Amino acid sequence: MTEFNVGLIGVGTVGTGVARILLQQGNELAERTGVKFRLKRIVDVDLQRERDLVIPEGLLTDNLDDVLRDDEITCGVELVGGVNAAREIVEKLIDAGKSVVTANKALLAEAGSAILARAAKQGVSVAFEASVCAGVPIVRAVRDGLVADRLESIVGIVNGTANFILTHMKEQQVSYEEALILAQELGYAEADPTLDVGGVDSAHKLAILAQLGFGVDFDFKDISVEGITQIEVGDIQYARELGYEIKLLAIGRQGDAGLELRVHPAMIPHSHPLAVVGGPMNAVLVTGDNVGPLLFQGQGAGERCTASAVVSDLVDVALGKAKVTFDNFGFLPGRNRPQKLRPIDEHRGNYYLRFTAVDQPGVLAQIAGCLGRHDISILSVVQKEARGGKGVPIVMMTDEAKEADFRNALEEIDRLDCIHAQTVWIRVER
Repeated sequence: MTEFNVGLIGVGTVGTGVARILLQQGNELAERTGVKFRLKRIVDVDLQRERDLVIPEGLLTDNLDDVLRDDEITCGVELVGGVNAAREIVEKLIDAGKSVVTANKALLAEAGSAILARAAKQGVSVAFEASVCAGVPIVRAVRDGLVADRLESIVGIVNGTANFILTHMKEQQVSYEEALILAQELGYAEADPTLDVGGVDSAHKLAILAQLGFGVDFDFKDISVEGITQIEVGDIQYARELGYEIKLLAIGRQGDAGLELRVHPAMIPHSHPLAVVGGPMNAVLVTGDNVGPLLFQGQGAGERCTASAVVSDLVDVALGKAKVTFDNFGFLPGRNRPQKLRPIDEHRGNYYLRFTAVDQPGVLAQIAGCLGRHDISILSVVQKEARGGKGVPIVMMTDEAKEADFRNALEEIDRLDCIHAQTVWIRVER
């Protein structure tokens, strides 16, 4: 039986899970794969921290060189997180002739092309299934399982923190702030949740899936990113009355007008496959020209499910599958054709609007006039009861419109004397 030696860098939540599987389930892995996995070194900056895992004596070190200089270690697992320090570690592993397994979506989204090119030059591989949706095998599905398809769209709920917050706001009728506090208490949200609730984490995952699925390279900064911090519980209720749910979506669409990549809150019909995905769950709806729509769903974060994906990558590296894939597949960052992303201002869609207006005749006529001057038609309008404070809520749904025209109309509307607060608006996805 082949022995495969592993160096683990980073022993936080996910790193602990990986170590637990390798140390406690090694015999089962060997029976399944024909490979005896040996965790030879664990690198961590804090050797004294308390851990809920007994680590055998001699494994733990705070010196990365103990992995780099060990010729018996074939693969390094980077679970440090972040970009700068992680990139330095990954590059050192590659330069030492070791393949890399990582769950670091930020690193791959922002520097993946350079890292993969470096690995190819050194004759090693980089595997990253755990970087998107943790235990949901979406990377393999898009890269390998759908290789015969031209992908038309990738639409997903890929951040469990944001999805938990929106679900709790809906179910308990509480504010964003209250839902965030609960998410932090339950461990679904970080102390600083900015990357999650601001949409950047979702954008990182979308970038990886888009490169694999659409076969293009692009500037990560060109992805349009918005978060959920401005969503109010009233809008969630109004959306449900209209037959919609509000979700933070990562959206990639390839069409005649170009490739759209965007992350933002969106209203989707109750009949949409993603509408029922609640709590901290992740789900990705992929549509190919041959297979049609496919839904992938499961836990998108946490020790056990992410560690499972990391170990599955280790198996691929040990069996040589990762190297074959890495050497031969064209749809990988840095090997794709470059493509400019379609600007968000060119997006065409329907919109939800909530105005806060004075309760007097002629208000709707003024709003409709502004929209009409920018070629935007109204599908429906409802005046709601005032919920305290100044003004009366007016909820409106528009027909399809170009986003640039829509934004110009909004600026004009918000300057009206009859509007008391900045208008809330949400894109509608079908």
